[in-house]
Amino acid sequence: MSPLRQWLVWLSRIHRCQGFGIQSPSDFAFVRQVVNEHAPYYAYAELHEPDWLKRHLGKLYLRIANWRQPATIITDNFQPWFQAGCHKSQIVSEPDGQPLQLARIGIDQHARLAQLYPYCQQLSVIIVEGIYRNWQAWHAIERDSRTGTTFDLYYCGIVFFDTQRYKHNYRINF
Repeated sequence: MSPLRQWLVWLSRIHRCQGFGIQSPSDFAFVRQVVNEHAPYYAYAELHEPDWLKRHLGKLYLRIANWRQPATIITDNFQPWFQAGCHKSQIVSEPDGQPLQLARIGIDQHARLAQLYPYCQQLSVIIVEGIYRNWQAWHAIERDSRTGTTFDLYYCGIVFFDTQRYKHNYRINF
């Protein structure tokens, strides 16, 4: 992604910085303390990534794993970042029959997402990467009755499955 496009995306979402307009205390805390946390984490210096976007997403994944502290993480990419966020986590590529805690998939993996839905519970979190490449698929995930609160970060989306809370779709400047 070109630096000019990065700036244009950032400027188009500037009014959504730092959780402005979020009324839910838990959603606001998630945005402030996980998504838009700018403090240096302990493992940033150890994990080197020359590509800006991969480094940016990797830091986010580290913070989410650190916040969620899952026993298992389903992913086929970014393993060092997730592992640095939660050392006790086991990285797997498929659900192991247990309730899903944290997963990362691409927006184009519709079949994989359909496989993960039965394992999702109230505390499950799925990160959908590359949502800007397929807005229709992302909006279908937002509208799905099995999903709860969603966060559109442009480069990725974060899906929560607590359906007892009011469903809300946030656009965040990330």
